[in-house]
Amino acid sequence: MKRFHPMPSLLALLMATALSAPLPALAGPGHDHGDAPPTPTGNGPSRQPDGSVFLPKPAQRQLGVRTVVAAMGQHVKAFELAGTVVMDPNAGGKVQAVLAGRLEAGPKGLPGVGQAVRKGEVLAYVVPTAGAIERSNQLAQQAELRAARDLAARRVARLTELADTVPRKDIEAAESELHSLTQRLGAVGAGLATRDALAAPVSGVIASANAVAGQVVDARELVFEVVDPSRMRIEALAYDPAQAQSVAGATLAVAGQRVPLRFLGAARSLRDQALPLQFAGDSSALGALALGQPVRVFVQSTDKVDGVQVPAAALLRNPANQTIVWVKESPERFAPRVVTAVPLDGTSVAVTSGLQPGDRVATQGATLINQVR
Repeated sequence: MKRFHPMPSLLALLMATALSAPLPALAGPGHDHGDAPPTPTGNGPSRQPDGSVFLPKPAQRQLGVRTVVAAMGQHVKAFELAGTVVMDPNAGGKVQAVLAGRLEAGPKGLPGVGQAVRKGEVLAYVVPTAGAIERSNQLAQQAELRAARDLAARRVARLTELADTVPRKDIEAAESELHSLTQRLGAVGAGLATRDALAAPVSGVIASANAVAGQVVDARELVFEVVDPSRMRIEALAYDPAQAQSVAGATLAVAGQRVPLRFLGAARSLRDQALPLQFAGDSSALGALALGQPVRVFVQSTDKVDGVQVPAAALLRNPANQTIVWVKESPERFAPRVVTAVPLDGTSVAVTSGLQPGDRVATQGATLINQVR
C-alpha cells in the first residue's frame, strides 16, 4: 500500500501565500511622497534640541547680526509714562468766535492747515447775524436816534443865532446832547454793519482749521488753532503721585532717537486720578510731532539700579511669553537667556538678572535669530 506524504503540499501552500501577500511599494530616488523626514544639511541655520540656534558665519553676515559685550554697571532707574504732545501756552493759541455769525474770508483767504501765519494777521471775519425781530428793533432805534439828532442839530443852530441873549450853558448843553446822539447813532449803525476780525494770537502754523466760507458759527466756537512747532511740550500722566517727587530727568524716543526733555513741574490737582507732569524739549525732533499725538516718556528718577545696559531691541519673547535675549556662546551658536529688565531711556534697558559680565548679547538681528526653527 502506497503511503501519503503531506510535506510537498504544505510547502506549496506556504509559497502561494507568500506570493499573494502585498509587497511594499518602493519609490525611486527623488519620487518620495513627502512622508520621509527631511535630510539635515548641516550647513544652514537650525534650531537645536536644547533650544539654541546654530547660525553659520555666512548667515550671520547676511542677517546683519551684531553683538555687544555685557558689562555690569550702575544706572539711573527709570519708569515709563504715557504722554501727549501739547502746545506751549506762550507759543500757541486758539482763535474763537466772540459773536455768533457767518464766516467770511480774510484779506488772504481762509488759511489751511500747515500754513504759516504771523501774529496779528487777520485770518477770517465773522459777520454778526441777528433775528428778524432783533434787527427790526435795531432799525427802529436807529430811526429814533436819527430823528432826535436832527432835532438837536436844529436846536443848536437856533441857540447859536441867539447867542447874545441865551446863556452860554444852554448852548453847551444842546451841543453836548447833539454829540451824544451822534455817537449813539454811530454805535447802533456799527452794530448792524460791522464784522469781527479773527486774528492770529501768535506767530506759527495753523494746526487745525474748522472754517469754510459762509459757515455759521456760534460764540466761543473754535475756528483755528495756531502753534509754534519749535516750542512744543510734552504732558505725561503719573498715576503714582510719589513719582513726581523723584524726577531727575526725562527722555523721549522719537523715530529711534533719544530726545532729552526738561522737567518743568507737576500739577497740584489730579486729573482722571492722575497727576499731570509738564516737560519741554530743546531738540528740533519735537517739531515733527503732531499736536495731541500720544508718546512714551521715560522719566529718570533719583534712584539707581545695578544691571547690564543693552538696547531695547535686544529684548524678545519666547513661546512661553518670557523676556529673553540671545547670547553668543560660540562662534556659530546662540542660546536664549531668560532675563528681567527695567527701562532706562526708551532706547536701552538695564538687565538686572539673567546675564553675566562678559556675555555677548545679540543687539542687531536678534529678531531674525528668534525666528529660526
